[in-house]
Amino acid sequence: MSNNSKLIIADTEILRGTRVTINLELPKLYNTPTKLPIRVIRGKKDGPTVFVSAAIHGDELNGIEIIRRLRKLNILNKLRGTLILVPIVNVYGIMSLSRYLPDRRDLNRSFPGSIKGSLASRVAKIFFDEIVSRCNLGIDLHTASIHKSNLPQVRTNIDNEYTFKLAKSFQAPVVLHSELRDGSLRSVAQDSGIPILLYEAGEALRFDEVSIRIGVKGIINVLREMEMLPHLTNKKNIKTPIITRNSIWIRSNESGMLRTIRALGDIVKKDEIIAYIDEPLGDDSFEIRATFDGVIIGKSEIPLVQEGDAIFHIAKLKDLQSAETKLEYFNENIIGQSEFYELNNEEIIE
Repeated sequence: MSNNSKLIIADTEILRGTRVTINLELPKLYNTPTKLPIRVIRGKKDGPTVFVSAAIHGDELNGIEIIRRLRKLNILNKLRGTLILVPIVNVYGIMSLSRYLPDRRDLNRSFPGSIKGSLASRVAKIFFDEIVSRCNLGIDLHTASIHKSNLPQVRTNIDNEYTFKLAKSFQAPVVLHSELRDGSLRSVAQDSGIPILLYEAGEALRFDEVSIRIGVKGIINVLREMEMLPHLTNKKNIKTPIITRNSIWIRSNESGMLRTIRALGDIVKKDEIIAYIDEPLGDDSFEIRATFDGVIIGKSEIPLVQEGDAIFHIAKLKDLQSAETKLEYFNENIIGQSEFYELNNEEIIE
């Protein structure tokens, strides 16, 4: 939608040049009222409408902190268009630190939802109708599932020229082609003509500082690419991500204690040993090898594994040397204090 249009969320009109907090009514939890907190920042000038959402899975916390830091940036005073921030979509799950809702359903498999359906279906319907349907783009923030961690990465359809361009502008270390899943927010939004970028980084129930910093800066980069914020005059620090189309989870072929020897973000070669599974009461060890050349973009963080458990997520690469150079550049720049300063100093970020 255009910024010239009237914007009404939960019967509240958001005027141009204002910031509004809205508490959207959700189905009650027993007799306890439940509300979805929303922050809307509407610029004075015309531009697209973008939502940023987090905690669709109630145990994925990094995105909450990303949105908290994002909304405090002074550069948003120069916003063209509208930014809708939803830091906790699954307000039910976060109360119990659970990925799911109380009805044991996954909210991100419940779209488009129904006002007469399950609790998850009703929440999905309200969120989609009140927020998603009003936007030109969405950025959905995730972490890995429980006991796993993800290298910061943007997932999208890289065959779509527009979303591919935005995904690269985010400047996360990796852009991964991702097929749509039935019932997911991204799938249903795409059917409605609303592209979604999925940012995956870090571990459930944990804050990861590097993932948070990349996330905040990435959202700003996307808003710049969409002409919603002023462009940087100095572009020397633009990072080129690794682009990969295929990835696979390597699963344990034995049960025992996982002893990893390669880390998240490591470049690995086909047949290289990346971990061992040791018998806890015996002397035998079993090798886990990479099945192709690639980069580790996800891994298990719990040493106890059963046969068949997913332990390493590896994205396929063709040019290992180029990928290694790109990752080194990210590691040298994003962790330094200069990046943190850049996000909090208006003179630098502009």
